[in-house]
Amino acid sequence: MLPAISLSTTVTVKTNISVTLDPHSRKLNFNSTLRFLSKSGHLDEALRLIESSPSKSAAYKPDDIEALSFLLHACISRKSFSHGQKLYLHFLRSPDRFKQDLLRNPILKSKFITLFSVCGRINEACRIFNFGPEDEKMSESVWVAMAIGYSRNGFSKEALKLYCEMLSTGHVRPNNFALSMALKACADMSDSLVGSAVHAQIIKSDEEADQVVNNALLRFYVECGCLGEALKVFEEMPQRNVVSWNTLMSGVAAQGKVSEAFDVFRVMQRENIKFSCVSLTTILSMCARVTALHSGKEIHGQIVKSRKKGDLPLLNSLMDMYAKCGAHAYCEKVFYSMQNRDLTSWNTMLTGYAINGYIEEAMALFDEMISYGMKPDSITFIALLSGCSYSGLADKGQELFNMMEDYEMKPSVEHYACLVDILGRAGRIEEALDLVRNMPMNPSGSIWGSLLNSCRLHRNVPLAEFVAERLFEIEPHNAGNYVMLSNIYAKAEMWHGVKRVRDMMAMRGIKKETGCSWTQIKHRIHTFIAGGSSDFRSSAEYLKTLNELSDAIKGAGYIPDTGVVLHDVNEEMKVTWVCGHSERIAAIFSLIHTADGMPIRITNNLRVCGDCHSWMKAVSRVTRRMIVLRDTNRFHHFVNGSCSCKDFW
Repeated sequence: MLPAISLSTTVTVKTNISVTLDPHSRKLNFNSTLRFLSKSGHLDEALRLIESSPSKSAAYKPDDIEALSFLLHACISRKSFSHGQKLYLHFLRSPDRFKQDLLRNPILKSKFITLFSVCGRINEACRIFNFGPEDEKMSESVWVAMAIGYSRNGFSKEALKLYCEMLSTGHVRPNNFALSMALKACADMSDSLVGSAVHAQIIKSDEEADQVVNNALLRFYVECGCLGEALKVFEEMPQRNVVSWNTLMSGVAAQGKVSEAFDVFRVMQRENIKFSCVSLTTILSMCARVTALHSGKEIHGQIVKSRKKGDLPLLNSLMDMYAKCGAHAYCEKVFYSMQNRDLTSWNTMLTGYAINGYIEEAMALFDEMISYGMKPDSITFIALLSGCSYSGLADKGQELFNMMEDYEMKPSVEHYACLVDILGRAGRIEEALDLVRNMPMNPSGSIWGSLLNSCRLHRNVPLAEFVAERLFEIEPHNAGNYVMLSNIYAKAEMWHGVKRVRDMMAMRGIKKETGCSWTQIKHRIHTFIAGGSSDFRSSAEYLKTLNELSDAIKGAGYIPDTGVVLHDVNEEMKVTWVCGHSERIAAIFSLIHTADGMPIRITNNLRVCGDCHSWMKAVSRVTRRMIVLRDTNRFHHFVNGSCSCKDFW
């Protein structure tokens, strides 16, 4: 500790402002100088001022507490752990008992706990919390500061435990600040039981719940998946702000109710709620999920019209939406119009190229990225490797995999899965198998799944059986693995094997995922199930369009490939089943309900079958329509009888 200075001295600040502390105005000048130094960020000078202050013969006054609180607030805003620690140790080691008493002042104690917790020093925050006699009654602010510190650092369970301990003392009644903290911890843990109990406390409380508590309650029910309760809370809220609307919208979307989430956004607009970047990011992610390009373009228009410039995460979300809607040209425009780009921006553009089949553009962008001094990460290489897999570039894929070492990166399971897929698709299955056997980690389900798919492509039944056994051990309830093995047997006309797999699925209660496709017409998402949509398929407009298409594509050389129907039935039944695939129904619906020349965009939840792929190519030729089909793996852009995947998928 520095030696005490006399009561009449001068403290000179780096800003060339000199403040004199004379005996008559020492108190006023000390506090005002401390506030000034804190506000202007001169924390070193503020500490020297405190350390140089003389010993006191009386307790600190409210003005002192307020000035010290101002300093701690400055430390918190700058996350300056070192300054806070020096101040704490100064008080702790001071021979002046009044300075030591400051560590038990609830205002300062709360500030110290907050400072140390925002700096990630949760253990030090705990020591401050526990400082003092065990029977000392702590104020609510101290309890809440410690609980928030736990929650902020990912210890939600400890935060809730501390909240319960606070209640058990009997002398603290939780206010809105404490209740919102408890609800946040419950939401983070999806603890519906404790959260419901906190909700009961809110109802019984004499203090009316404020906006923060209501928003925390809404988020709690959303995170727990209790959408009904969330809607009830939302409707009963006396006031709603943009946080309320964003929380409800994301909660509805998380339950897969995409159309309803769009409805929430539109109601929000009608009620003139000023949406935030979070609002737009949420709605853009939904557009990306269901390939709702029309709605995504509307959001883009609102971003352009807004007085506030879109922040970087929002623009990255906009790029992601365009990439996942198969509109890579729009994605490019956004990318090259951005004044600043981070690694996510580059990775999003790379992924957009890769999933849309533009591997050459992806490699050129990668070179540009390196020239700009951006260091690639694991996501960068996953995008490039997956692009090589989609394009059949085995040698280039191996080169990229080896290049990771140049950037001091160790390949993860995901990178190995990509390389296994690249080699397997290229027919180099033995190399892929050797890679799996020599991996530095245990092969994951995705790696064995890539091998099984390669066996399907190259009709290697013996290896498929071996790989499937590994998959059934790792992922016993993944229906896709059973279905793929069944399909491999069916392609080889080994119907006894098909029956054995289906019996196994029935015995284990595993059901095949139903094929489903959807498309957006104006503001509405239309969904179609394989073999379903009987009303539409029986309609005159459907039958007329189907017959006209069938005649036209037959004249263009299309012949149905009934080999994709992996059931032991007659040819007529196979043709009927192929016509009932969901992506075909969606395509015919779009042809009927959109203007000539308009692109058709369809999303499918499964891999497109070979015959539907040929059918889409033929339809794009006779209708002169571009058809963009997104399946589980990639995009297929059908234009004038050709596909961007070059029939490699």
